[in-house]
Amino acid sequence: MNRAPRVLVWDIPVRVFHWLLVTLVAVSWWTGEEGGTALRYHFWSGYAILALVLFRLGWGVMGSEPARFANFLRGPRAVLANLRQLPRRAPEDSLGHNPAGGWMIAALLAVLLFQVGSGLCANDDLFNEGPWYDLVSRSVSDTLTGLHHLNFGVLLVLVALHVLAIVFHWRVKGENLVAPMFTGYKRRAAPPPRQVSAWRALAVLAVAAMLTGIAVNL
Repeated sequence: MNRAPRVLVWDIPVRVFHWLLVTLVAVSWWTGEEGGTALRYHFWSGYAILALVLFRLGWGVMGSEPARFANFLRGPRAVLANLRQLPRRAPEDSLGHNPAGGWMIAALLAVLLFQVGSGLCANDDLFNEGPWYDLVSRSVSDTLTGLHHLNFGVLLVLVALHVLAIVFHWRVKGENLVAPMFTGYKRRAAPPPRQVSAWRALAVLAVAAMLTGIAVNL
């Protein structure tokens, strides 16, 4: 049994962001497949995802230490070194995201941002159009609509890889990555990373919500 002390790694904003995003992506998937009147909720879910992604981008700069991009986005050499030691049957030393996982997070955020951006310009050839539909030509809207559907496939692949990585860490490395995303804590013989006030998270979220409101009402 791991008797190392419990260290707070993931703050409340990161944990709430994570599970809200999981929920909203599922809602967007279901409402997109349903079509028709469900597309109203598809758009609302997309706006909420945009606000969350903008929040996470801001929190990646101003948030608690483990959440900051500067602390988990590493160069190719660090990523290759991380991948080489993956077969080792022991938890990793990283408190937060390891170098490979860090780039997975960046890829997920980039794909989600494109998914929302393309959706703002999309149409369903019937009665539903994104709020940016009138800002582009019909041909551009049709192209972005196609890319919106294709990009969702890319998102599903990334999500599947993310889940497989979690299972791999659990079964091979003996590390539960899901529980800390609920509790915030990991067992590590390491000094606790610096956390920042939740009030800052509310300020970042307010700015993200404001930018989202501006974007969807252009």
